[in-house]
Amino acid sequence: MAAIAVLGTLGTQSPIVAGDAASTARNIVEGRLLFQLGVIGWLFVAILDVVVALALYIVLRPVNRYLSLLAAWFRLVYAAVFIVSAANLLLALRLLTDAAYAKSMGALLDAQAMLALDAFKNGWALGLVVFGVHLGLLGYLVYASGYIPKVLGVLLLLAAVGYLFANVGKILAPELGGTMDAIAAAPAAIGEIAFAIWLLARAARLPEGDAV
Repeated sequence: MAAIAVLGTLGTQSPIVAGDAASTARNIVEGRLLFQLGVIGWLFVAILDVVVALALYIVLRPVNRYLSLLAAWFRLVYAAVFIVSAANLLLALRLLTDAAYAKSMGALLDAQAMLALDAFKNGWALGLVVFGVHLGLLGYLVYASGYIPKVLGVLLLLAAVGYLFANVGKILAPELGGTMDAIAAAPAAIGEIAFAIWLLARAARLPEGDAV
């Protein structure tokens, strides 16, 4: 997922020049294939989020079946919000490459495409609030499990706080979006990566237990 997300970021975010709709439009048109691959990459990330939601439910249902199911549903909702938001990327590309739009919208075209790109970012921020709640539930379940190191639960809870702080902050103060992301990046990355490594190394050896 991380590797595919790099493709998504490079393809759909690197062409964006903040405050310069014309340069952004030119970059997208000139790198159309990479932009399209980036959109496809984001789609696969969302699909894999569904798979991860199911896998984490199976790993954590012995702790509390209902909370584990709730955590899975929050991740599914996040994936759905993300896919809907990503449709704005296709809208931006369509605006910039379809001759009919160029003819009818003229000079406003670049600005409209920039609005579509901003809509993707805004939708993603809303989705990440939901994802933060998912991580909070996950952190609690991990901490209470007894078969996963408690420190991973703490790290996931810190990651949840980071996601919530950054993305609620973007909604309240959009101009501070970059600063919010920078503050939240470290706890989010540490918590998610540490838990992922533990799952790869140990989860397959866990005995199956009865759900509470």
